[in-house]
Amino acid sequence: MAGVHLIERLWSLKFVTGLRCRECGREYPAAAQHACEFCFGPLEVAYDYDAIAAEVSPRRIAAGPPSLWRYSALLPDADGERVDIGAGMTRLRRAPRLGAELGLSHLWIKNDGGNPTHSFKDRVVSVALSAARSFGYEVAACASTGNLANSVAAHASAAGMASIVFIPSDLERGKVAATTVYDGTVISVDGSYDDVNRLCAELSASRQWAFVNVNVRPYYAEGSKTIAFEIAEQLGWRAPDAVVIPVASGSLLTKTHKGFGELHRVGLLADEPQVAIHGAQAQGCSPIAQAFEAGSDDVLPVKPQTIAKSLAIGNPADGYYALKDARATGGRIASVPEDSVAEGMRLLARTEGIFTETAGGVTIAALERLVREGAITPDQETVAFITGVGLKTLEALEAVSTTHLRHASVEAVDEALSGAHFGSADLPSRAGA
Repeated sequence: MAGVHLIERLWSLKFVTGLRCRECGREYPAAAQHACEFCFGPLEVAYDYDAIAAEVSPRRIAAGPPSLWRYSALLPDADGERVDIGAGMTRLRRAPRLGAELGLSHLWIKNDGGNPTHSFKDRVVSVALSAARSFGYEVAACASTGNLANSVAAHASAAGMASIVFIPSDLERGKVAATTVYDGTVISVDGSYDDVNRLCAELSASRQWAFVNVNVRPYYAEGSKTIAFEIAEQLGWRAPDAVVIPVASGSLLTKTHKGFGELHRVGLLADEPQVAIHGAQAQGCSPIAQAFEAGSDDVLPVKPQTIAKSLAIGNPADGYYALKDARATGGRIASVPEDSVAEGMRLLARTEGIFTETAGGVTIAALERLVREGAITPDQETVAFITGVGLKTLEALEAVSTTHLRHASVEAVDEALSGAHFGSADLPSRAGA
């Protein structure tokens, strides 16, 4: 009976009508369920868009909280059960120096490294655990390549929930430390993310745990839409011409596309958005890019061998839908060589002062390729997604050099700089200023 009671609570939400299968369209009550019982297609949250359109407005959104929950009308909002530690409303900033180097006149960086645990995963976890609490779950769990584990552990602590997260044993030390600090249970598994995810799928059938990317996945996925909502609001309620998104499971790409469409559907965007949705993968784990290049709808699983561990999902759950959305919008799914990932990280840091993790390096390297090959033109207003901070993936920057002084003196500085790519005469001194 407890389950029935909890379902009724979620059904009482103002704008949520239930769950709907993305394949066959069958409808279900809003519950902790992620797959259609008839065709096994993925379920997603369904809304009463007419009711939303009658109530939502830019003014009301601006009056909301400075987090993703300002868009609560377009989310499965559990209201009193919200788990909100401030995810969302990250900076959208112009990137003139990077744009000039790449030949783009209107380039923006959406920097989700500014989220509470320094990745975009805070968006999906905030929504997922809010729904999980409304269902009565007391344990939050996940399979993760690192960032999701950080976020689940942090949000669970803030909500007074226990957390149990499962990770591959070869994750970057920074991401492991940033998860264990919250004092939840962290279980590392010898194997790939796909092995870990299969384990979590099995456990979800026998444990009363809220696996954010399994049994409460429909709600989890909705959090990704908020990055599209924010971009539109930050641009003055209009959509850009193109976006470049790092791709792991494909969910962020598909939900970004859905988010722009929903804004138009409820009247927040006057014109129907024509956003080219581009995806970025590293060659060491590029099953979606391979399918795109082959003109196929079949995303064949691969064994990940990439430096970009947060994108190392060899069997992406939303791969087919990512292909579909990229093609429908005139976008591409581009892969980049492994040795270009760190180069992309350094390029963004050198031009814009933003230190991104490896996934961001993939995004910038793919952006460079897309511009070079004419998929993104110089006059298109383009937004590159930076989904996490570089301090989590320091291992990717193996070559770290400094200029060393044998003793602390002005003469030692001049001597050291004279051998650099610029001479000391090129540097302003206090006396000559």
